[in-house]
Amino acid sequence: MADTVSASELKQTLDQFVVIDVREQDEFANSTIDGSTHMPLGLVIRNIKQGKIDDLKEKKICTFCGSGYRGNIAADELAKAGFNVKNLEGGFMAWQKA
Repeated sequence: MADTVSASELKQTLDQFVVIDVREQDEFANSTIDGSTHMPLGLVIRNIKQGKIDDLKEKKICTFCGSGYRGNIAADELAKAGFNVKNLEGGFMAWQKA
């Protein structure tokens, strides 16, 4: 299981992270965290395998989805590939409440 960051902590340190929204297009289109990059879970995994996001290995990454499940899967895959990553605990729902 990947490391997590709380919504309140992320709000205070947002500028230190590359934030990746792993939700599907319809969820992303509805609302997202300002400045986040949309990369659905399947695309995250493909991009890791194809080396398309290796330039992010030097950055701090935060993944998120609606409630935390898909974000955690993405964070686990990124961590296994050597990325410095945390998952937003509670996902976008927690972000909206914080």
